[in-house]
Amino acid sequence: MLRRVDRVVLGALVVSFAGWVTAHVALAFGLALGRPRWRGPVAFLVPPLAPYWGMEAGMKRRAGIWVTALVVYALARIVAGL
Repeated sequence: MLRRVDRVVLGALVVSFAGWVTAHVALAFGLALGRPRWRGPVAFLVPPLAPYWGMEAGMKRRAGIWVTALVVYALARIVAGL
């Protein structure tokens, strides 16, 4: 049986990873619609480029969600390992 803390950490892992993947796909798609179009597929394959180019392209909210979800996921992974 999982303890309450374990359930919270597991929930944080699942939600933050799902949010990160969703934000990543949204950033890559948004970049593919703009100019130059090659940035979308490249950002999809090289994840750290997505928020960087997204900020340049004016997608600040998507980039912020991307970074926040990744930080929460990393922290949840650290807590899960303790």
